[in-house]
Amino acid sequence: MFVLVEMVDTVRICPWDFHKQLNDAIAEELNKKLANKVVYNVGLCICLYDITKLEDSYIFPGDGASHTKVHFRYVVFHPFLDEVLVGKIKYCSQEGVHVTMGFFDDILIPPESLQQPAKFDEAEQVWLWEYETDEGAHDLYMDQGEEIRFRVTDEVFVDTSPTGPATSSEQTSSQPGQSTAPPPEAAVEKKEAPYTLIGTISEPGLGLLSWWNN
Repeated sequence: MFVLVEMVDTVRICPWDFHKQLNDAIAEELNKKLANKVVYNVGLCICLYDITKLEDSYIFPGDGASHTKVHFRYVVFHPFLDEVLVGKIKYCSQEGVHVTMGFFDDILIPPESLQQPAKFDEAEQVWLWEYETDEGAHDLYMDQGEEIRFRVTDEVFVDTSPTGPATSSEQTSSQPGQSTAPPPEAAVEKKEAPYTLIGTISEPGLGLLSWWNN
């Protein structure tokens, strides 16, 4: 679930932090920059593990801060594919069951990956498993806050770096008196998660912990 990733970065230390130990000042800046941030194709950064190498520090003309190239290892949340995790159901929607780990919320179990046959209860806004027994079908609800065991089947990284304005080739010329404002649906873009895990519970032993404890 957690891995150590070797990284290299140039850290800028402001003059008012020169009284601190260099390692402490660098650790503070690295955590300020990376903690709780998603690095593309790496994962969710949690905290600094250690600093393995410090190169020479430089002060450039016009800038009183020091600049130090740092080699370090960072703790990153990046489960491997087929790893089994336990989280809690955050909420359910037509898209599937949304799961949280407490510190990471972008986990989705799509409808086709639920225990089958599955059905979405529109009134309760929850998914349920129509479990067949000798006495007939029993509806097992996937309620919010329940602990759920799932297997990671896929991961999706999205580059959410800022993009520049539209180029002239993408802009259309407007007639005099014609509004150039984009339509409302175009003006409001859906915010995408930079890192999403896709899971499944369509196997024996997976799903709500209460199903198998009982």
